[in-house]
Amino acid sequence: MRNSAARSNLLVPEIREVMDIRQASDYLGISPDTLYKYASEGFIPAFKLGNRWRFKRSRLDEWMDRQSDQHTAETEPDTHQKKPVRSAI
Repeated sequence: MRNSAARSNLLVPEIREVMDIRQASDYLGISPDTLYKYASEGFIPAFKLGNRWRFKRSRLDEWMDRQSDQHTAETEPDTHQKKPVRSAI
């Protein structure tokens, strides 16, 4: 039984708190090249350890929550805002 539990853990990749660019790109579902660009531009929370980018899972989760909230606020209709009026030409 212990042996089968150890084997099943091999099938599921371990998600650590601090991830390298490959692990974080898999976690986010984007390419490592895109993630590298986002980290370099400061678009996504990341830090360098030596010359390599690292990503904290908890910070990525918070960032995704903020992005989701921001996107939801932008797409929800504002019921108090009037519809634009076409000018009569």
